[in-house]
Amino acid sequence: MEENQKIKIGIIGTGRIAKRFLPELQTVNGMELTGVYTPHIESGQAFADQYQIPYWETKEEFFSKVDAIYIASPHKTHIPYVMEALLAGKHVLCEKPMALQEEDAARAIALAKEKHLVLLEGIKTAYTPGYQKILELIHSGVIGKVGEVEACFTKLEQKDRRELTDLETGGSLLELGTYPLLPILDILGEGYTELRFRQILAENRLDLYTKVSFSYPNAMAEAKVGLGYKSEGELVITGEKGYLRVEAPWWKSERIHVCFEDRSQNQSYQEVFLGDGLRYEITFFRDMIQELQKKKEGIGIEENRKRLFTAYQKAGRRSIQSAKVIGQFLQEKYKSKV
Repeated sequence: MEENQKIKIGIIGTGRIAKRFLPELQTVNGMELTGVYTPHIESGQAFADQYQIPYWETKEEFFSKVDAIYIASPHKTHIPYVMEALLAGKHVLCEKPMALQEEDAARAIALAKEKHLVLLEGIKTAYTPGYQKILELIHSGVIGKVGEVEACFTKLEQKDRRELTDLETGGSLLELGTYPLLPILDILGEGYTELRFRQILAENRLDLYTKVSFSYPNAMAEAKVGLGYKSEGELVITGEKGYLRVEAPWWKSERIHVCFEDRSQNQSYQEVFLGDGLRYEITFFRDMIQELQKKKEGIGIEENRKRLFTAYQKAGRRSIQSAKVIGQFLQEKYKSKV
């Protein structure tokens, strides 16, 4: 792929998120949609007709037409498609959760590194201006040492939807968990000493509402997710000097407040969140692919490359840690059925 050549990207999957992806992709320069693949011919052809793009009936033909792939298929198919795409030499942007087990995430990231390809889990919040502002404030020390991170993401889902009927990969944590895990792992890291899950279950044993509690040597965290119960979708970060509160929906990170004992010192920030937000992860994905190409050609600005690669490596470690939490949750879930 030449430096100024557009990145040809194809989509695997035709669900709701794939339909939201298309208008977001159109806002990002340097990307060209070249078609869709799904083993379900009828839905694939209908999707292609609706959006006037090619439908490829075989993976081999699909892979031959693209430089990069966006995986928007059901959760359990993510890792198999990721591995196939990487082995075919394609960059991959995969919907969350990328993996349901730590070992699978680590294996995929190692393969991408070996093949000199980009593999990114699609967590749009991580790349928004507001979330970057949150991390900037925390790292500035304005609220002092962080003692707790509390993040909540709930949305009431229709009971006949996949999220509440798929007994293998449905439920609140698998659907929403990567979002509240994002600030916890970014701010407090992976050195927790205890992990505890508490749930409200539906009759089919899928979790309608789950709390994940983390204990660290000198800090704590709590992630709350729900598809059957509604709660305030805030992010609160507790510090020694003050606290940071992000208004609901915090995953858009538009309204950020830094609060102190002396309220006259409080600060508020208004940040931008455009469209559905997927454009932010797509832009980062594009930038990484382009920077890898520049590195191969021995061009580009080293400082920019270092900053981008540092963020990319952090994203990879976070994907592995998120998969570790999900894997432990699934392990405990299956034990409870015995």
